[in-house]
Amino acid sequence: MNTNHILTRSVPSPNDLQFLEDRLYEFNSDQTGQEDGQLFGFFIRNEQDEIVAGCCGWTWAHACQIQSLWVHSSWRGYGYGRTLLESAENEARERNCKVILIGSYSFQAPAFYQKCGYELAWQLNDFPPGHQHCYLIKRFAETENDSILSTKPSGRS
Repeated sequence: MNTNHILTRSVPSPNDLQFLEDRLYEFNSDQTGQEDGQLFGFFIRNEQDEIVAGCCGWTWAHACQIQSLWVHSSWRGYGYGRTLLESAENEARERNCKVILIGSYSFQAPAFYQKCGYELAWQLNDFPPGHQHCYLIKRFAETENDSILSTKPSGRS
């Protein structure tokens, strides 16, 4: 019998989370031969050097995923979201990405992303209850190998 103990932690430390991310990246890279993963982040700060808007994510294997894009409520409507999104897109292009992906709840910004050229690829209804979780993509270049990305959503769950 294994003598290791399972320790549960309701709030994992940033180091624990990074450890898992690093191990998954190593496994994924070993399986695919793709070792070009890089993080990115763009931030807008006010005069007190506080973050009032930001965008972060990663690129890997000719794809980019935006993990977070946020603009403080009092700074919305001035184009900062679009500036951050364009910065991420430019970074993805510089890193030779073919597609960019982003998740958004229906009460967040899927309409904004669609206005910026993203297509709804998939949506999970009633998550959270009364809303949808949307997965949007934007293609930078079509290739013969992009067949999985060129399929339209067939039905929504």
